[in-house]
Amino acid sequence: MSQAQRSLKSQATQLSSRMPDAFVILFFVIVCASALTYILPQGKFETHLVEKMIDGKLEQRTLIKSDSFEFVEASEGISLFATGDAMGAMNYAFEGLVSGNKYGSAVGVVAFILVVGGAFGIIMQTGAINNGILALIDRTQKAQGLIIPLLFILFSLGGAIFGMGEEAIAFCIILVPLMIALGYDAVTGVLVTYVATQIGFATSWMNPFSVAIAQGIADVPLLSGQEFRMAIWLVFTAVGLAFTLWHAKRVKRRPELSPSIKSNAFFKQQQTQIVSSFNRIDSAILITFFIGIAWVIWGVVEHAYYIPEIATQFFCIGVLCGVIALVGQRMRANDISDAFQQGAKDLLPAALIVGMAKGIVLVLGGDDVTQASVLNTILFYASSAIDDTGAYLNASAMLIFQASFNFFVASGSGQAAITMPLMAPLSDLVGLSRQIAVLAFQLGDGLSNIIIPTSASLIGCLGVARIDWSVWFKFVWKFFFTLIGLALATMCLAVAISFS
Repeated sequence: MSQAQRSLKSQATQLSSRMPDAFVILFFVIVCASALTYILPQGKFETHLVEKMIDGKLEQRTLIKSDSFEFVEASEGISLFATGDAMGAMNYAFEGLVSGNKYGSAVGVVAFILVVGGAFGIIMQTGAINNGILALIDRTQKAQGLIIPLLFILFSLGGAIFGMGEEAIAFCIILVPLMIALGYDAVTGVLVTYVATQIGFATSWMNPFSVAIAQGIADVPLLSGQEFRMAIWLVFTAVGLAFTLWHAKRVKRRPELSPSIKSNAFFKQQQTQIVSSFNRIDSAILITFFIGIAWVIWGVVEHAYYIPEIATQFFCIGVLCGVIALVGQRMRANDISDAFQQGAKDLLPAALIVGMAKGIVLVLGGDDVTQASVLNTILFYASSAIDDTGAYLNASAMLIFQASFNFFVASGSGQAAITMPLMAPLSDLVGLSRQIAVLAFQLGDGLSNIIIPTSASLIGCLGVARIDWSVWFKFVWKFFFTLIGLALATMCLAVAISFS
């Protein structure tokens, strides 16, 4: 992330509503969790092995027996501070961060986030992705009808493949004036950049910062269920593109219908010229990047690569792209190191949230369903409350919960860390696959980013486009609920086909 992008991100954070920071919310959740250990009794479940066909292979899964819950003993309540192997409420930060192993939550996921974040820091710093998009714009200006579809699909792929989101702010600086110069409006610029990335983010089949982390925490094979997710990516992207084209053509015919008339007038006073500097170095870096992505997919499908291997693969891709930039005299060795560090720093808050969120689970007694804990009691009460509503309503409720929760924690990896330890075993109890729980997370998280005022990326893009959030909400709410309706239909389809 460049200095300009970091500055815009800082401004976006200041412009966003004054909601408590995610770490503040986490602390109060810890306080509530600690209080529950004095109120609720402990309980435990029994488990059993179940054989399932997953991606054409017969696999064994350990699932909770839905009718096996029993109360064990009244909870004595957690202490404020503990030593040795005991758990205290204020131990949540350290104990959460060091819990688990390299194959999962929390220490493995934390390391995964930092290493992959650093690798993408190098890739973005080479400028190849930026230059590639600018070259695409430059070469399609004579065929204006292709610009919006190509850009929308490209940004949607960016959200799906590497979690593009905040980067959309920088592209709004370029594309909003361009869209206005082509006869559209500022809203169109936000649609083809930020909204496209979030649709891709929500329906991703391999985003390392959302779906991969959620699957890791839920103990679901990484990057499994790709075929279904690719199919829904096509559907959601087509719907988003259709809406964007409808709005763009409508505004071009009748500019007075634009929701951003004042913004349009401001940008029309300026001239925008797209200067493309795409060269062979950019081509080499982009080819390397996409070959690397194919390598990751091959490793997962053919050799069941997991968190350690995938993190190392992305690290190799980042280093190789950096070396190409070094040979092309675009970056120095120290620049590569700085880019890696900055990429990791940008994701450090997400990594800390993952670790601290695991502390919630530890305060409630741990995530072993066969050992007595308050968390098991919460799972029992939650499953009992929704057990009679049916699988379709259960899946829909999971989606609505995740979309609502994102208002408070607008971080994909952070939300996964907080909610998946509860939602994954809950899905077992109500007869849904954990893959469906992951799907509910990614759809609810990604789609709600389009509208929530607590998203710094959204507020940043709107700030660059000079659009008030209230104006944006009035424009986008119908489209947002259309997407949520489509997401609910997707959840029902996942239940109908026993998506796992």
